[in-house]
Amino acid sequence: MALPLLKVPLLSMNARVESFSIPGEEGSRQSQTATRSTTGTSDRDDLDIQVAQAYRQIFFHAFKVDREAELESQLRAGQITMRDFIRGLLLSRKFRDGFYRCNSNYRIVEQIVGRVLGRPVHGDRECMAYSILIAQRGLAAMVDELLESEEYLGLFGYDTVPYQRSRVLPGRPLGTMPFNQQAPRYGAYWRDTMAKRAPVKLDWQNGFAQRPAWLADAPAPWARKLWQNTVAAGGFVVTGLILWIAVAMLSTGGN
Repeated sequence: MALPLLKVPLLSMNARVESFSIPGEEGSRQSQTATRSTTGTSDRDDLDIQVAQAYRQIFFHAFKVDREAELESQLRAGQITMRDFIRGLLLSRKFRDGFYRCNSNYRIVEQIVGRVLGRPVHGDRECMAYSILIAQRGLAAMVDELLESEEYLGLFGYDTVPYQRSRVLPGRPLGTMPFNQQAPRYGAYWRDTMAKRAPVKLDWQNGFAQRPAWLADAPAPWARKLWQNTVAAGGFVVTGLILWIAVAMLSTGGN
């Protein structure tokens, strides 16, 4: 029996305060419906901007190989809404390989909440609640929970690209750092963990260990040390030779 989603007490944060600032970078990005997007060049250009903003919001940056051509085609044809497009990006191979599998459940909750709802998590309690949901029912269950929540539908609806809310506040010279820069797709913990998990095989016959896969193209430690010592010794020899020549030239000039 699946556990119900834990109740999460709300924290005081900028995202809970309605913004009275002039629309700008974090303003509403209402997308055109598919019917309107095929009626004129300006509408098609607008939809291209919306798609680019969606990729930037979810992936931070999408290379050509990371783009979801099928989802884009369905969006342009009016078969899916912008909310469905966001859902497809969150469940795509790119997001699973580049974000979901590179983080713990707690950190992936911070990643998805920040990208989908445009705000930080409400403390450890919300991280725990959605972490349990991921552990029980998987990533898709959490994505559906957020996209079908009253918070998301009330703020972004079906046709608005999510954005970071209240990032720029009136009366403050600088806004908060964009979420995509606050939370890179994986941290030092994942990098160090992968280094420890790298395959190392012992060759008992030759008496050495096979190097980890992530160091396959790097020079061996003994070769690197030998090269450093050779360069250092050569530097001393060259310096001594230059000094000897200078002293000999000065001695000859004096005679």
